[in-house]
Formats: sequence, structure tokens, C-alpha cells
Amino acid sequence: MDKKIGFGIVGCGIIAETHAKYIKEISDAELLAVAGRDAQKTKLFAEKFGIKHTYTDYREMHKRADIEIVSICTPSGSHADITIDAAKNKKNVIVEKPMDITLEKADEMINACKKNNVKLGIIFQLRFADECARLKKLLDEGKLGKIILADLYMKFYRAPEYYKKSSWKGTKKGDGGGALMNQGIHGIDLLQWFIGPVKSIQGLTGALRHEGIEVEDTAVSILEFKNGAYGVIEGTTSVYPDLSQRIEIHGTNGSAILKGSEWPEINYCEFLDKKEKFEIKKYDSEAVMFGIPHRRQLEDMIAAVRENREPMVNGIEGRKSLEIIMNIYESSKTGKKVLL
Repeated sequence: MDKKIGFGIVGCGIIAETHAKYIKEISDAELLAVAGRDAQKTKLFAEKFGIKHTYTDYREMHKRADIEIVSICTPSGSHADITIDAAKNKKNVIVEKPMDITLEKADEMINACKKNNVKLGIIFQLRFADECARLKKLLDEGKLGKIILADLYMKFYRAPEYYKKSSWKGTKKGDGGGALMNQGIHGIDLLQWFIGPVKSIQGLTGALRHEGIEVEDTAVSILEFKNGAYGVIEGTTSVYPDLSQRIEIHGTNGSAILKGSEWPEINYCEFLDKKEKFEIKKYDSEAVMFGIPHRRQLEDMIAAVRENREPMVNGIEGRKSLEIIMNIYESSKTGKKVLL
């Protein structure tokens, strides 16, 4: 058996725990080190996950010869700096969404990894969920015909404490955006993966509920895709109760609805030509299935390193949803339609 792939994690928050848990479960991976700004918090994190080495400076961790992949789980606005330093130290990088909070920073990350001949993967784990892959295949095969409408609804709720207890959430410097950039980017990634590139965007965003935040808690936008389809995006952290993410796709030969935020499932699909009947599959609860897509994406990253290929969601792919969001913000700011 090949030697295990050494991992280091930067960050000690909730999402870092998800990465640590599933890295530890992968038989050909070894979690060697963790870096965090708070020495005590980093030490407790390391003890919880059986990690031998701790750092308060990620740059020191990046110098380790036994680490091949760095997993970045820090505030969004810090991703580029950490990625670029890791790449300079010849480390492959897998980074949580969004890859950073500007397209300029995203491009710097892509270029640094290319220059140093290392892999860059962006966490969009829902692409690895069974029903998302199933819907993608159905669309690629043209089962719904020519797509007419593709709509994304992400009506989520976050209590005031969500922002008040965080030093970076809801800030332009740390978060870069709100309901779209932090929560909604997963759905936006799926929508553009399913339907293809966007031609134009009209957007409207604002903070309609939460006081004191610098970013949007409510957003709506109208899209025109390059294939001629129209679409709508609604994203919030402002409406109660928190509703599951929903993607509705309508074509000349039928419709499909994908519902769920952590483990989406196709709960409706019907074809006009009646040539086949779509089987609705049942799974365990989202709570039970949570984490499976994350583990699959980490496994794909390991395989990409071993096989010297691109990860399924590389930097170019990870940039696409960020570009859509940035142009929704631009349209809202100027009051004009934006052409991509």
C-alpha cells in the first residue's frame, strides 16, 4: 500500500472539525498537524482529534516535509494568503468555500498553485452527494429537454447571535458578503454546475433584518443563462423558519426538483414524453447523511494528488459561483444589469 498522504489543517472552528473528522476516517490519509491563532484552542483541537503537532503560525506548519495537503478552514477573507504561502511551500491545497472574497484573490490562488505545480481544490461537497450527481447526469443526457427555467431558493434563518458572537461573520473584510457568499454559495455552485454559464444578472441585496452587519441578509436576482434559460436566485438569513434549499429545473420535456441543504434529494421528477418513470429514492435523514459528501471530496483530493490530475472541483470550478455572487453585488450596487 502507498504511504499515507499527510494533512495539515489551518483553523480550529466548526468546519475544521468536519475536515478533521473525515480525514481521520480515510485509511490512506494521516492528519499530522493543525495551525490556529489561539494556542490554547489549537491545543484542545489537537487533543480532540489526536493530532501530534500544533502551530500558531501556519507558515511554520507549511514548512513540514511530511505534509502534502493543507486543508484551509479559516475566515473567508484569509484564504488567499494562506493558499499562496502553502503553494510556495509546494503543498497541495483544499480550501473551504468561498475560495476567497474577491475574484482578484481567487485568481492569485489559481496562479500560485499553477506556478508551483500543486493542486488546488475548493470545497463544494454537494457535487459529491448522490442525488446531485444523479440530477447532473439526467441534465447532461438531455432528459428534461431544452432548459427553460432554473430557480434556486435558499430561505435560511440565522438568529442575531450568529453574527454577534463572531468576529468576522457579517463583515466585509472577513466574510466578503452575507446570505449569498456564506450560506448561498453552495446552491449557486450547484445551479451553475447543472445549467451552465450565466450570460447576465440583475440583483438586489440588502440587510433587511439584522442590524449592525455590513453585508446582505436578503438577496434576489434574475439570471439569463448562455443556453437561453432564465432563472431566479433567492437567498436569505433573514426569514423564519429556516427552510431547506430548493432547486427547480424546468425543460421542454419535464421538470425536476432537488430539495435539501446538507444531503439534497430529488423529490419530484416527471417527463412529458412518458418514455420512462423517474424513481424517487429514499435516504436516511440529512443529519445521518451529513458529512458523506465532505469525505468523498477529501478522498477525491487525495486521488488527484496520487494520480497527478485535477481535483473534481479545482480553482477554475470554484471561481464560477464567486463570479456570479460578485456580479449580483455589482448589479445591486449600480442598479444595472451586468453582462458576464
